[in-house]
Parts: sequence; C-alpha cells; structure tokens
Amino acid sequence: MILRRRAVLLVMLLLTAVPLVLAGCTGNPIKRASRPAPAPPKLAITPAPDSKDLPTSVEIGTTVTGGKVTEVVVTDPNGVRVDGALRPDGSGWMPGKALANKQAYTAQVTAKNDAGKKVTQKTNFTTMDKPAKRTVTNLNLQSDQTYGVAMPITVAFDSDIPKDARAGIQRRLLVNTDPPQPGVWAWEANGRQVSYRAPDFWRPGTTISVRAALDGVPMGGGSFGDTDRTGTAKIASNRLFLEIDNATKQMSVFKDDTLVKKIPVSLGKSSTPTSSGKMVIMEKHDSTVFDTTGSPDPYVVTVQNAQRLTWGGEFIHAAPWSVYAQGEANVSHGCTNVSDANAAWLMETTRIGDLVTIKGTEVTLDQGNGWTAWNVGWDEFVKGSALPVPADLKPAPPAPPAPGGPASGGPPAADKPAGPAPAPTSSTGGR
Repeated sequence: MILRRRAVLLVMLLLTAVPLVLAGCTGNPIKRASRPAPAPPKLAITPAPDSKDLPTSVEIGTTVTGGKVTEVVVTDPNGVRVDGALRPDGSGWMPGKALANKQAYTAQVTAKNDAGKKVTQKTNFTTMDKPAKRTVTNLNLQSDQTYGVAMPITVAFDSDIPKDARAGIQRRLLVNTDPPQPGVWAWEANGRQVSYRAPDFWRPGTTISVRAALDGVPMGGGSFGDTDRTGTAKIASNRLFLEIDNATKQMSVFKDDTLVKKIPVSLGKSSTPTSSGKMVIMEKHDSTVFDTTGSPDPYVVTVQNAQRLTWGGEFIHAAPWSVYAQGEANVSHGCTNVSDANAAWLMETTRIGDLVTIKGTEVTLDQGNGWTAWNVGWDEFVKGSALPVPADLKPAPPAPPAPGGPASGGPPAADKPAGPAPAPTSSTGGR
C-alpha cells in the first residue's frame, strides 16, 4: 500500500510539472533592442556655391563632425584636376599653386567615419580678375645653401601689412624641419617683416624647407601677393657665435662653445654709435661700396670682406685705415672695423645665419632693423604672432618670486625690444 501511494504521488508531481515546462517553451520570446545604423559624418565646406571674384589663393574650407575628410577634388572647366593637398589639421585644402584668374572651378569633398559611412558635398566658384596692385615679397632662405644655427626664416614686404591681413598671410607660410623643431612666426610692429624661429637655435645639420604660398593672397589695401616662393636649405654642422664687447674693444669668436679667436675692433664713434643687441649675419660681400651721399657726413668708399648686420648699414668689414684704433678706441661710422687679415679670416669662417652679439654701446638695436628674431626672448617674440600660439610652444608661466625677493624681473637689456623698426633702406653701410 505504501509503495502504491508513493507511485501515485510521483505521477501527480510529474503531471503538475509538465504544464510548467510547456508554459516555459510556448511563452513569448524576449525581444532584444536593435541598434540604430551609424549616421554618416556631418560636413560643411566653403566657399559657398556660385561664389564669385575670389582670390586665386582661395582654399576649400572643411568642417567635419563624426568623421574626417578623405578626399578633395578640385577641377577646372575642362575637368582637369587641380594639384593641391589637405592641411595637416584637416581644416582645408590648399592649392599647390595659385589658381588662374577669372576662372571657374568645381570642388567635391568627401568625408568618412570609422563605420565606413560617407558624405560628399560639391561647390563651385569663380576667381577674380588680375589684381591692379601687387605686394612684392621676399624670402631670405635660398635653396642649396648652408646657414648658421641662428638663421631665422624671414618674409619681407615692400609695404606695411595691416594687422587685419596678417593672420591670413601667416597661414600661408609653411615650414618643415628635419629633425622636427617646431617654431612660431612673429611680425615686426610695422608689418614689413615676419620672422620664424624655434625656442632655441637650430640643431646642427637640420634641413629646413619653406613655402611662402603668397601668390594672390590678400595683403590689405586692395593689394595681393606677387608670387609663391620656396626654399630648402641646410644648417651648418657646427655652431659659430661672435661676441663683441665695447668695454674691451674685442671680438670673441666661439666655435661649438670653444673660443677660437680674439680680434681687436673699432666700433662707432659717439656721434655714430654701433647698435648693441643680438643680430644675424645677413649678407657677405668680397667687395662693396658704401655711399652715404646726402647724409650729414657723406662719403663714398670701397670696402673689402664686408658682412651686413642691419638694414640701416652696420657691417663687419676690413678697415685698414683704422688699425691704429682697433682694440683701443671707436672711430667708425657705426660699423665694426677689423684689420684686412682678420676680415679675410672671418669671411672664410662665418656663414649667413651666424649670431653676432654686441654689448656696451650707447644705443640698442631697433627691432626689425635686420634679422632681429633673437634680439628678444621667446616670451616676447611669440607676442608678435597673428595666430594663436600652439600650446606646446607657449612660454612657461613665470616662477613665483623667492621669499623676500623682488616681485618681478626682466630680461637682460639686449633681450628687450627697442621700439618699432624702420623700413629697409638703400644705405649700404657706414665705415
């Protein structure tokens, strides 16, 4: 009886469990939420469709959200593709050379995201007629040359560039260095010169490539840039610095931080003093003529082995007529006088781009009177940029003053700017 009751109980339990199992198998399945398909990138481009009378330097501006630009194709009316490239930051496409005047172009831009979704936009525009006014430009770095480690890259203009045109010009000045040594462009006060340097001197052996893509770029006042200029050059394999001290009337020549020669000098007399400051050798002449006709103290003289330091006419040069005073007294019209033998040795030893520091004279160097990028410290130099300075190149904040110390300090006198620079003059020198 007991076994029979257990069998009945077992059957009842099984019959009770089956519906539960069946209910579990026949119920509604759980629905999983489906993911939305990835959206294509959002893309905006410039110039606007049907834009007219654009500068021949026009770029295709690109703004992308959720992706990046993968291709820009610009074609002329014959369907011929225009050479050009995206900027490294993807903010726009720049033509390889200025576009043709009074010409129609079509641009097609494609952007893509990581999911492979694409978006394409087109625009068309027409460039302006040939401008009536051009600004003449000059790039100081020439291809296949070797320069000193203090060589700044400068672009000069034959007229003042207004402040509201400087950022657009600066965006068209492209520098590449190998090994990489990032720097900043900075403008002189009058806008006649913009200079590029890194926080420190170039590493010996560096290769520098520059493109001043200024053909057709608006320069202000209805004027446009004259042409594109390029240069690729090397920095010398050693560091050479010249230091001239008015107190001792001596020039010290350092090569890779080793003093290699001391040279007696005669600087400018009190009525025509030599400038104190940090300047760079800009030109080297085996022979040249100094002509100061029209000045209060006019003269015309031929000098040998002359090296230009300023636009205003300060040179290092041979001056056999002042050997008696070299190392003793200042008798020149502002130049640094040395003997024939020392001038010849300097010509063989120095390079354009070598730094020359002069100290202790009655006047300081005007900023912009020559290649004066090193005449101010880095924190002062970058203030001249018309574009935001990259975060990694901004000057470090000043250190807090030491307890009991002065609240603030300043750079040495040679590092302070001396006011706006004069425009380059035709004066060739003062003996």
